Amino acid sequence: RPVHIAQDATWTSSQSSAAVLDQLWNRTLVTYYGTTAWEGYLQQPANDIVRLRDTHCGLRETGAGVVAVIDTGVDTDHPTLKPWLVDGYDFTRNVSGGNETADTSVKQSSAAVLDGVYAVNSSTLAVVDQSSAAVLDDPGQADFGHGTMVAGVVHLAAPTAKIMPLKSFGPDGQGYTSDILRALYYATQKGAKVLNMSFSRPTSSAELKRAIDNAVGKGLIAVASAGNDGSSSAAYPAAYGNVIGVASTSNADTRSSFSNYGTTDVWVAAPGEGIITTYPWGSFAAAWGTSFSAPYVSGEAALLVGMQNGASNSQVSSLVSHAKRLTYDLNYGRVDFYQAIQAGRSLWPYAPKYPVPDTCSTSAIDWSEIQ
Repeated sequence: RPVHIAQDATWTSSQSSAAVLDQLWNRTLVTYYGTTAWEGYLQQPANDIVRLRDTHCGLRETGAGVVAVIDTGVDTDHPTLKPWLVDGYDFTRNVSGGNETADTSVKQSSAAVLDGVYAVNSSTLAVVDQSSAAVLDDPGQADFGHGTMVAGVVHLAAPTAKIMPLKSFGPDGQGYTSDILRALYYATQKGAKVLNMSFSRPTSSAELKRAIDNAVGKGLIAVASAGNDGSSSAAYPAAYGNVIGVASTSNADTRSSFSNYGTTDVWVAAPGEGIITTYPWGSFAAAWGTSFSAPYVSGEAALLVGMQNGASNSQVSSLVSHAKRLTYDLNYGRVDFYQAIQAGRSLWPYAPKYPVPDTCSTSAIDWSEIQ
């Protein structure tokens, strides 16, 4: 039975803001928790919206535990991600690793991301150059890069958490329930603490629900994207009661026009428009969709795990609901990491963490002062 990566939102000229493109071109390399990353990745508006720097530098919470990314795989050689990856698995080939770049014969030399004229791939919504867009427009490669982009958002939100790449989808965004089930049981057995599921199906699956129930029962936290159909129709696994379903919001704190909505699918929302994140071959790209909202919340869950390793799914669900209320159809509203951590400190014993991470004093990103 096939399952699909949620079709990412249609990119429009109105979303092509100069600010997003300017951030993408900001390639100054800065240190980010033991690795290097483009400055534009760290300074993007979405980070300020969820109060990322306040949380990392003011509250000194940067995450812990392992986040399993069940997706198209991850570029396991990406310099920003590589030190934070744990052993994963490719269930589409039954081999260890989970490397996304095994899916295509395209090499970095022939598809240098962000090195030329901007073009947009309408499926993955990675902002890429003309040569790679021509390759990625092939239906067989429509979602190439999706897993690497999702993993990059997890790392952005929780930079000291580990990431487990579990490849259950091909580069066309197609996957089988059987591979997803194996990934869920693998993550549970191999010590993952958070599940990121940026995919959906329109109908429930007894086997999928059973696997998620098993994971949650063993202490894992389940997060899923709500879908990009712009409707209130149920999408699974986000619609399961023990999964934190995540909708997308704009940088103006409004529901993204493409985002699913309603309390059936949505527990909270997070930014999902023009998110700058990691992309295969060691580069960066921008993307739109609830697929990229969900990993902000998975990262938030890892921040809470850093406070309390035994945090339960129900506890984390409650804490992430300490958010900015928007409209009823977004349930508890847009996440606020700072509020969630403060709520966690009232729930669990807290010991101050010192020193301030080195990244917070890096002048290039001006994190020396908490706003």
